[in-house]
Amino acid sequence: MRFGIGGRIVVLAAAREPFHNRAVTHDLCIRNRRRRGASAAKRGERVVVQIFDRIARAIELMLALLFIVAVLLNFTNVVGRYLFGISLLGSDEVQVFIMVGMTFLGAVVVTQRNQHLRMDVLVGFMPAPVRTLLRIAEQLLLAVLAGFVLAQSYFYARQMLRIGRSSDMAGVPMWIPHGVIALGFGLILIIALSRVLGTARRAPEPAANGEAKP
Repeated sequence: MRFGIGGRIVVLAAAREPFHNRAVTHDLCIRNRRRRGASAAKRGERVVVQIFDRIARAIELMLALLFIVAVLLNFTNVVGRYLFGISLLGSDEVQVFIMVGMTFLGAVVVTQRNQHLRMDVLVGFMPAPVRTLLRIAEQLLLAVLAGFVLAQSYFYARQMLRIGRSSDMAGVPMWIPHGVIALGFGLILIIALSRVLGTARRAPEPAANGEAKP
């Protein structure tokens, strides 16, 4: 009787062993699939960050050159006005438009480098999940604001282009400065949405319901 009972236990254990191995193999496949997906997502996120870093660098160089142009225009206008009694017509308007571009395109550089002014003294003492939620809420709010300004400035710039409106003194087409505003907030919108997706992707995922436990 003991041998029969023992043999029956051995047979039952041997019958259960393939199911256990199958569950472990399924668990390893799920983990490998998640690991490959996470590594691919990280590579894609790094590519996006590199692209926006290059765009921010190009914008920074362009704005530096435009700032030099504005300074030279201002200097030439001052010298001509006080020494020769003449001034460059439209130079003030061009300088204003350059400042507009520096403001709204410079905001893209600041957004990409995450250098906005913020009060984050208390955030450092909060738990990691709370910080993640606050980061997502911040980027979502930024995306909503950027999307609203983008829509308004785009429609206004399109209207200026349709009627052919130009500035009074320099004759600059008015769709250009308004289009710069739309371009700046469009890039900010893309950066904010990409960061929301990246933050949500890096958040820990709960285990699957059917996942086997060792």
